[in-house]
Amino acid sequence: MSAETIANKAFKQGTKALFDYDKHWASCFEPAPFLPMSRAEMDALGWDACDVIIVSGDAYVDHPSFGMAIIGRLLESQGFRVGIIAQPDWTSKDAFMTLGKPTIAWGVTAGNMDSMINRYTADRRIRSDDAYSPDNAPDKRPDRAAVVYSQRCREAYPDVPIILGGIEGSLRRIAHYDYWSDKVRRSILMDSRADILLYGNAERAIVDVVHALAKGYRFEDLAKVRGTAYLSTQTKKHWQRDMIEIASNDVDTVGRVDPIINPYVMMEDVGDCHIEQEKTLESQYKGFVADKVEHKVLNADKVAESQDIQVVNLKDPNKNALKHKRPLPPRDKTVIRLPDFEQVKSDPVLYAHANRILHLETNPHNARALVQRHGDIDVWLNPPPIPLTMEEMDYIFDLPYARLPHPSYGNARIPAYDMIKLSVNIMRGCFGGCTFCSITEHEGRIIQNRSEESILGEIKKIRDTEPSFTGVISDLGGPTANMYRLHCKDDAIEKNCRKPSCVYPDICDNLLTDHSHLTQLYRKARDIKGVKKILIASGLRYDLAVKDPEYVKELVTHHVGGYLKIAPEHSETNVLSKMMKPGMGTYDTFKQMFDKYSREAGKEQYLIPYFIAAHPGTTDNDMMNLAIWLKRNGFRADQVQAFYPSPMATATTMYHTAKDPLHKVTRDSEGVEIVKSGKQRKLHKAYLRYHDPKNWALLRQSLKDLGREDLIGHGSQCLIPPYNPKLEGEDIYQSARKKNSSAGGDSVKRNGKADNSNSNNGQSKSEKKPTPTSFGKKPNKPKKGNFQTQHTGLPPRKTK
Repeated sequence: MSAETIANKAFKQGTKALFDYDKHWASCFEPAPFLPMSRAEMDALGWDACDVIIVSGDAYVDHPSFGMAIIGRLLESQGFRVGIIAQPDWTSKDAFMTLGKPTIAWGVTAGNMDSMINRYTADRRIRSDDAYSPDNAPDKRPDRAAVVYSQRCREAYPDVPIILGGIEGSLRRIAHYDYWSDKVRRSILMDSRADILLYGNAERAIVDVVHALAKGYRFEDLAKVRGTAYLSTQTKKHWQRDMIEIASNDVDTVGRVDPIINPYVMMEDVGDCHIEQEKTLESQYKGFVADKVEHKVLNADKVAESQDIQVVNLKDPNKNALKHKRPLPPRDKTVIRLPDFEQVKSDPVLYAHANRILHLETNPHNARALVQRHGDIDVWLNPPPIPLTMEEMDYIFDLPYARLPHPSYGNARIPAYDMIKLSVNIMRGCFGGCTFCSITEHEGRIIQNRSEESILGEIKKIRDTEPSFTGVISDLGGPTANMYRLHCKDDAIEKNCRKPSCVYPDICDNLLTDHSHLTQLYRKARDIKGVKKILIASGLRYDLAVKDPEYVKELVTHHVGGYLKIAPEHSETNVLSKMMKPGMGTYDTFKQMFDKYSREAGKEQYLIPYFIAAHPGTTDNDMMNLAIWLKRNGFRADQVQAFYPSPMATATTMYHTAKDPLHKVTRDSEGVEIVKSGKQRKLHKAYLRYHDPKNWALLRQSLKDLGREDLIGHGSQCLIPPYNPKLEGEDIYQSARKKNSSAGGDSVKRNGKADNSNSNNGQSKSEKKPTPTSFGKKPNKPKKGNFQTQHTGLPPRKTK
């Protein structure tokens, strides 16, 4: 179902469109050139105070790719006076008082990234830079910035409500495993003591909440706002007195979920889905074992409906199926109680179970509220927000952004802005469901699209106002480049679906995969006067792309700047199943199409595949097989990424619990292979960089341990050469990436030394070598045309 269909139904039930609210009295002021960051700017605007002050861990860039700018401009459009405190000194409350006391509320966010991921590498080392800070400066935000900022706001003005948002709040809204402290932490609401948390894309919730507070409503009056979480004590339980509470293991019990092949479809939901209906009873209930359910529905006397569950008798298939009658309350009146914080903290099985339930409740059409006890306080989570319609997306992206960093930064460069200033975001959301990714937990799986007119208008605005524009749009995409305007073909199916992915294990038959809207958009964008090239830099979902050859041809012919990045992530099926990614057969199909259309266009172009090392479910043998695949296909990874356990992701749950929440979690369920030790993580990264002599000693020992000494030698089938003290005594491998420059002639200018690299192009993860250097020989100095500066998205340079 499209976002429009879901939203229109919500509108009939009382939800307002973002542009239909009565404006606050301060709408008499003109929109600010930039949202003020100082009292002097407020005075110039004629303001005596700010209604809402947004505190952010990022530098203030007034552009729709930055969350604080979107929320700030949206509230401004509603008639509120909004100020910005960006990257304040968090060591005291003084910096939080520079704009005075907000009349309505604080808005707190750690920024566009989780502050811990922003500051630490996957090996828990402190990063030396921060792309969201002026001049890439590090240490501009504290660890767990959302908590620290909230505490300082409370110190500055104790009686002002605090609204917590951003991705850091979204991913930490319930008890969650924290990779950096290696323990389960309680909900961020408990530590920050914010009055309310807005998770996901929070436009609807922030407008509802701020308008209500401005009119004098209390937070208990906002208890039903979707996409919000708050603390509930014994004195506040009346806020949700009409809700019926059920235990989480009544939601995920044998006979309710697992007998169906798709573990995320509920028994009562299959009536509208012909795919589930066509499955035979034998295949649906294979291996079923009856399980005693200890928890029953609470307040069962209030339940208005019941459910019949068919359970096959495996011992004697000829016998009639057993019937279990269990009462179920209406979903909009139901709250699911998750295991308590103290339980999930000490019991990995219960943690995995709670995470599974959380991911079951993500469809805005059928998700239920959740509650989790922390001591004597409940953390209450309302269902996810209603997706935005196309008109609302246009409304947000067409607000009067300056599209520049705040003037107070002077000539300082903000790398995150430099990366996106010539790109256009065309949609939100992702239905891929990759277990290591947090997009679904934050943006949701429903694709929210902008109209062609809005997108093309932004391209023209870049052309007319951006001084650095040379005719090239660096990206036309979003979380996934090719999900624009894709949705379920049937409203009833989408309403009942509980799958975390529309494309795993195969693309759902109910998903419309027609890319014609996107193809048409590309063509219209190319035809804009002054536009020379439209590049696609967002990650491409190639299993979707192969369903529409016309789209692939259009993409390859016109929108690839020599290199196209895609993400197979691994070559081994057992690892891919833990990632919820397609097999390599789909990659091979896409590569054939890519090569064919590149030849037809007369272009030499390459795929840049991304891979992850040390992902849950990966063994040393799996990484060895991936390294063999890389060598067989002529790839050499320059930089590699080890699995980074972000809060609340499904793969993070696997990492912490060694259980697979993609299937029913029990104490006897099969465990997941986990890579935790620094030594093994280093080994898995070394397999991706099998060509680097620094890794040969480590790989040689691993190959011996695996019984694969046949891969040590000089033959073409070998992975690494035999030990050679002279060869490994000097560093003969040189990365193509040196800061922001390639190896080759540029390095001669810097240090006066000849360069021995035969690198083609410095890529962030993996790269194709037209002529791979054989082991045991020093590479020759590259010839003209065989190397270029770090990839900019432009085609390889032509040299005479």
